[in-house]
Amino acid sequence: MEVIRHDIVIVGGGAAGIRAAIAAVEANPDASVAMVSKVYPMRSHTVSAEGGAAAVARDDDSLESHGFDTVKGSDFLGDQDVIQYFVEEAPKELTRLEHWGCPWSRNDDGTVATRAFGGMTTKRTWYATDKVGFHMLHSLFQHSMRFDNIVRYDEQFVTKLIVDGGAVRGVASLDIREGTMRAILGRAVILATGGGGKIFPFTTNGNIKTADGMALAYKEGVALKDMEFVQYHPTGLPGTGILITEATRGEGGHLKNSEGERFLVERDYGVGTKAELGPRDMISRAIVQEIEAGRGLEGPYGQYVHLDLTHLGEEAINKKLPMVRELSKIYVGVDPVFEPIPIRPVLHYMMGGVDTDIDGATTLPGLYAAGEVACVSLNGANRLGSNSLTECLVFGARAGQQAVAFAKGSDDGNEAAYVAQAEEEAARIEAARAATGGSEKIAQIRREMHDTMESGCGVYRQQDTMDATVGALAQLRQRMSDVKLEDDSKVFNTELTSALELDNMLMVAESLAVSAAHRKESRGAHTRRDAKTRDDQNFLYHTLCYHDAAAPRLDKKDVTLGTWIPEERKY
Repeated sequence: MEVIRHDIVIVGGGAAGIRAAIAAVEANPDASVAMVSKVYPMRSHTVSAEGGAAAVARDDDSLESHGFDTVKGSDFLGDQDVIQYFVEEAPKELTRLEHWGCPWSRNDDGTVATRAFGGMTTKRTWYATDKVGFHMLHSLFQHSMRFDNIVRYDEQFVTKLIVDGGAVRGVASLDIREGTMRAILGRAVILATGGGGKIFPFTTNGNIKTADGMALAYKEGVALKDMEFVQYHPTGLPGTGILITEATRGEGGHLKNSEGERFLVERDYGVGTKAELGPRDMISRAIVQEIEAGRGLEGPYGQYVHLDLTHLGEEAINKKLPMVRELSKIYVGVDPVFEPIPIRPVLHYMMGGVDTDIDGATTLPGLYAAGEVACVSLNGANRLGSNSLTECLVFGARAGQQAVAFAKGSDDGNEAAYVAQAEEEAARIEAARAATGGSEKIAQIRREMHDTMESGCGVYRQQDTMDATVGALAQLRQRMSDVKLEDDSKVFNTELTSALELDNMLMVAESLAVSAAHRKESRGAHTRRDAKTRDDQNFLYHTLCYHDAAAPRLDKKDVTLGTWIPEERKY
């Protein structure tokens, strides 16, 4: 087995992972950093982000306002020390990214252009037309190439954390191109693998978002925090789940029902005068209620409502929303200059993830996490749109800096013991590759996982369906041991990687469902029909979910309050 050693090993090549790598080598120019990614970095999911990144930039804005908007958006479950640090660092990170080449859109006077986003009290979302993730990732990736001590390992699927003596010591990685295993050792490891939206059937997430990093930490005893909170974005294209960015509403788009009403204005859905610029969880629920009330439209992929941009005009759409026009024309045959876009809520983001502190550190010494894979408790029960890209930068940088500091105080340890673990993992992968005698199909188990997650953990939830989902997932996990693979080849064996990814998704899905079933209140994105109000007396805490052989085990962690005292969340 090939053994490779670096000071820091970063798993993931998107915005959080690359930012962590740059921060690490800037903090210690002598540090050697491995960036191990399942895909080529420019194919990481960051590239698909459209709308923008949040940071204070205008004279009529303030750090306090951004902080309160984030706390309120989180339904008061966000940790306020984390939020305060985030809003202070956000403008610095976006300015730094411009210095590295990110072409932020500009106002006529040369200042950075900002647009409105849901739940924000002012225009504070920086954008680059509607392709901001593409431009951010390009800028980060190109800047990272300046550093010879950032070494990339592309198309490498990390399947195990190597842990010895109570600390992480590296990773075991499957070379997807060759089918061989490697031990990539380091004194610290940073997880930056993104979320797990593919646990659900209808999602904006690409096929690589299979909760791998969450599963890696979870299997080694690190808690997954606040997993019950998953965000539905209000505007996904029926059929494909492709995202129509919130920037459309920031630029003045209207949501309309089958009767042509702007239902967010005509009825009380809690968003007040914000209307289409209300938070994502509230607008998603409003759309579902409109459809349930018989005011939806019927299409080949079910019911939907309209996103109307026609009043904005062709010039404005071409200037500020060119990708939206392109996506709409290609995927639903609608030109938004002339007719409304069909949309429905779509699973978009996980607020929960690997439990970390403000430094990105987990309870496993040497293991850090940043970005959507992590739950540093910035987003609480509901993330405000455009905070996530900035989060990748702010906490990617913090994790990189802290991991380097940790690595300086750590030794290389017992390499033979680490390699033995990697070899044991290689044997497990080979056994999975040779699993040709089973009776279960990957596609069938995945389909049943999707069905039960949609049923029990969708926009609206209730106890009986959540309990049924918990039971169904436990059975599906057992059935995974009897999966049959048809392909025993080594080169780009996508059936094998699909099986490994499905195993990760089932494990994380179970933690999500168990966490959801225990929270007997409605808060943010966790909305129950049988417990309709928020209960601060009994549930103002973070849920911790630990892996256990029998069933997931739950615990709790205090929310860090501060300046802002919990109040009713309405707009």
